Amino acid sequence: MRVLVVEDDPRIAGLLVRGLEGAGYAAASVADGRGALTADPEPDVVLLDLGLPDVDGAEVCRRLRRRSGVAIIVVTARGEEPDRVAALDAGADDYLVKPFGLAELLARIRAVLRRVRPAGPALLRHGVLTVDPRTRKVTVAGREVALTPKEFDILEALAADPGRVVTRQEILERAWDARWYGPTKVLDVHMAGLRRKLAVPGLVETVYGRGFRLCSQDTAPPGPA
Repeated sequence: MRVLVVEDDPRIAGLLVRGLEGAGYAAASVADGRGALTADPEPDVVLLDLGLPDVDGAEVCRRLRRRSGVAIIVVTARGEEPDRVAALDAGADDYLVKPFGLAELLARIRAVLRRVRPAGPALLRHGVLTVDPRTRKVTVAGREVALTPKEFDILEALAADPGRVVTRQEILERAWDARWYGPTKVLDVHMAGLRRKLAVPGLVETVYGRGFRLCSQDTAPPGPA
C-alpha cells in the first residue's frame, strides 16, 4: 500500500514518512502540487497539505479527483469550516487538522480505505493460501483449513495486504474491537494456533516490535508447523 505525503515542510514530511513506514506502508513525499500531480506510480493514499508553494491544495485535490479514485486525506493547519467545506467539495475523503497523533492518522487511513475500497466477496490469494471473506473458508494448496472465528479474522487482516506489516493494534481492532482493553497476549495465543493449522513454516512472519505480515515464503509446500 503506497502513501504519498504532499507537504512543503521537510521536517513534518520526514516525520510522517517515517511513521508510515513504521506502520508497514510504502511512503514517499513531495514538496509541492506538481509533484503530487505527476507522482509515478500513482499512490493508494494521498496525505495533502493545503498550503503548497505552487498550487493551492484544494486545486490539487480537485485535479487528482477528476482523474483518479485515489484516497485523499487533507492534512493541514487550516481548521476553519470554510476550508473544510472547500476541501471536501473538491473531492477529499477526510480532513485532519494539525497537530495530530500518528495513531489517529493511521486510523483515518484505515477508515478511508474501508470506504473507498469496501471489502467484497473477492478471494484473497497469496501463493498457496486462499482466503474467502464471504464464506470464511481458508485453503492451503487446495487443503481446507478449519479456523476459529478469531483465527480467521486475524488471517483476513494479514491477507488483505500481503507483505505489509499489520500492527498488533490493527489486528486487535479488526478481530476484537477498538475498545479492547484486555491482555494483548491473547493475540499471541491465537496466532500460534493459526500458524499450527496453516502448517506453512514462515508464512506468517513476526516483525518484532511492530506486528505481523504474510511473507514471501508463501510458495513453500505445506509441512509440519
